Amino acid sequence: MLIYASQLNPKIGALSHNTEKILNAIEKARLEKAEIVVFPESAISGYPPEDLLLYDDFIDQMHQELDKIIEASKDLFIVVGTIRRNEEKQGNPLFNSAAVIYDKKLLGFKDKSLLPTYDVFVEKRYFESGDEQKVFDFKGKKIGVMICEDVWAHSENVYKKYEIDPIKDMQKLKPDLLINIAASPYYYQKKDLRIEVFSKVSKTLNCPQIMCNQVGANDQLVFDGHSMYFDKEGTLINVTKGFVEDHLFIDTEKEAPPFSYKVDPLQDLYNALVLGVKDYFRKLHFSKALMGLSGGIDSALVLCIAADALGPHNVLALNMPSRYSSLSSFEDSNLLAANLRIELMDIPIDHMYQQYLDLLSPAFQGKSFDTTEENLQARIRGMILMALSNKLEYIVLSTGNKSEMAMGYVTLYGDMCGGLGVLNDVTKTLVYELAKWINRKKEIIPKNIIKKAPSAELRADQTDQDTLPDYSIVDKVIDGYVEDHLGVDEIVKKYKLDETIVKELVERIHRAEYKRRQGPPGIRVSKKAFSKGRFFPIVQGWIAD
Repeated sequence: MLIYASQLNPKIGALSHNTEKILNAIEKARLEKAEIVVFPESAISGYPPEDLLLYDDFIDQMHQELDKIIEASKDLFIVVGTIRRNEEKQGNPLFNSAAVIYDKKLLGFKDKSLLPTYDVFVEKRYFESGDEQKVFDFKGKKIGVMICEDVWAHSENVYKKYEIDPIKDMQKLKPDLLINIAASPYYYQKKDLRIEVFSKVSKTLNCPQIMCNQVGANDQLVFDGHSMYFDKEGTLINVTKGFVEDHLFIDTEKEAPPFSYKVDPLQDLYNALVLGVKDYFRKLHFSKALMGLSGGIDSALVLCIAADALGPHNVLALNMPSRYSSLSSFEDSNLLAANLRIELMDIPIDHMYQQYLDLLSPAFQGKSFDTTEENLQARIRGMILMALSNKLEYIVLSTGNKSEMAMGYVTLYGDMCGGLGVLNDVTKTLVYELAKWINRKKEIIPKNIIKKAPSAELRADQTDQDTLPDYSIVDKVIDGYVEDHLGVDEIVKKYKLDETIVKELVERIHRAEYKRRQGPPGIRVSKKAFSKGRFFPIVQGWIAD
């Protein structure tokens, strides 16, 4: 069988636009002489459509778009992800389905059985579970069709344990080929786990398997694509490119050697961040970005990402020095902007800062210098960024990282302002690793930015470690507490850390919840991000111990 698996980048809710992409891919597959054409989960609506699914006319139009795909299917066997009504009038009103089509006829639907409700997924809010596994006959072969989560339950290394394993039920049907359509979001180093899961499925079913995954960024989520083909022994035979639209063309009758699959995880992480920015802007019809360039490591990394995502000519950087800004930071910012060919505008803020100090001095009388005066500078910068954003129609990129967001080491209405938090889910440790990765061939980020101690430069001789432990410690606690949900004792034991320090950092994570809730949406690139898939009350009286 000749199979064309099309890894598409849909826009959520743009039903006609997404269908046009599907129809174009069908014609390309026809030119390749394909017999079977496969599209990702929820390909017509984009994933996740969330509460758009509550509108009847949204579902009505999706059915109309499916009719267009059926009409275009002459001589082709097509599997495409869609959403349909539950006509039984019991349970949830919709099914997350794969429509199976052959030669202008709808053969039927395969409804998703396992509906994830963990992390970023809330499928049980909308969908009813499919109650059976199915194979579809095509040219004497039995084609099994499943949707994303339905295959994950077959692995022991998964997030949730289910009462059923759809793969065991599928095994009884003895498929000749398994098609798995997916909308599986990216997180750092996830592909190794995918390969393990899908390889085991092919071995169990003793048949080849195609996993066709969505690509693109939708709000905070990034879908990396990396669609895969496995032979019946569970050997990985082919993989699409990541983070771009691509396709697999497979001849199941031909033997192929194993796929040599070595990807630098830092390159994938960087590509995910670039795609997150690119699609956020493109799908919202924005084109230009604005950001503050402080001479620090975080803003340097965001500038590189923005330049690659939008083009240097669409990025404007602001240098806004105060009396505490160092000459080296000014020089480093200028060198970085020159390396990236990005315009750098200088707007000193010290005179404005002094005016605020003078204005507030009667109210501050008798009070010593503290974070109030530090935050004034950050908020002045935020006000300038937002003013230029309004006037010049630029979107402000926030530059705070996950470690700072976790600790509350950010200023509300200051450095937290903006339309998108590029590094909200990237720890300080990974920020440095990415910066070094960017410089792997030539120096783009000045070495001095990478070497110097991190500092907000909001008072004299300030470094982050005046009020925080070393970031290597902070990030271990974030990994343990936020991503792996370990208790304090477990974190102390796993990372060999001081219990008092761990407790203090965990308390800071909780205290900063109200700040994070008011920040811009951030690109999710870890197993557990603050901006998507984590639900904690702002007001609460429990601190883990």
